[in-house]
Amino acid sequence: MTNLSVNINKIALLRNSRPGNNPSPLAFAKNCLEYGAQGITVHPRPDLRHIKPSDLIGIKKITKEYNVEFNIEGNPFENKNNHYPGFLTLVEENLPDQVTLVPDNPDQLTSDHGWDLKSSLSQIKDFSERFKNNNIRTSIFLDPDQKQLEIAKEINVDRVELYTGPFARAFEEKDIKTLKTYQEAISFANNINVSLNAGHDLNLSNLPTLLEYGDIKEVSIGHALIIESLELGVKETIKRYLKILK
Repeated sequence: MTNLSVNINKIALLRNSRPGNNPSPLAFAKNCLEYGAQGITVHPRPDLRHIKPSDLIGIKKITKEYNVEFNIEGNPFENKNNHYPGFLTLVEENLPDQVTLVPDNPDQLTSDHGWDLKSSLSQIKDFSERFKNNNIRTSIFLDPDQKQLEIAKEINVDRVELYTGPFARAFEEKDIKTLKTYQEAISFANNINVSLNAGHDLNLSNLPTLLEYGDIKEVSIGHALIIESLELGVKETIKRYLKILK
């Protein structure tokens, strides 16, 4: 079975558009866990447009109460500013179960590419070892590139999260060549025993196809799940995802 980790950033984005705490990211997270989700993902950014550092204590607490995983994702090179303590500080103050390293720029709208491990190998390895000392699993965001997967294997990273934005576009456009790239990458990772997560633009329509390609431990889904919840309701949406993942 593949676990579902719900990314609640867009709930925080909606909340941040007005004073107060409505809608509450914590309340939304609790509903998702009540309905069976196996984890919560957040991506705190230096501009605080999504999840804020002050949200993390409550999210950590509720994931412990439900005995599910707490995943913090972000760029480990993001430093402290007036309102943001720095990514590494956030991780080590809140000690999630998993940290997902993504190569986003501070002004980037959303994640749109994976790491180039050829140029950042030593730093990623150092981050992974640092988190391991705190009993935190490290997942790194990669494109479906077999050479990158080989390097991830060499440095013994805990997991790789495949960036699935191009997969989602290929699914819509029936781009067989790109779909095959993902199929081959997942098969390759399974064969060399690299544990996989997946995330970005996955939804109820395209997720079954991705899961046909091989073993994936966890999917992180936020944007589409929240949109689908507007039509179906949160409970029904989570129910449909869990049915696919089983």
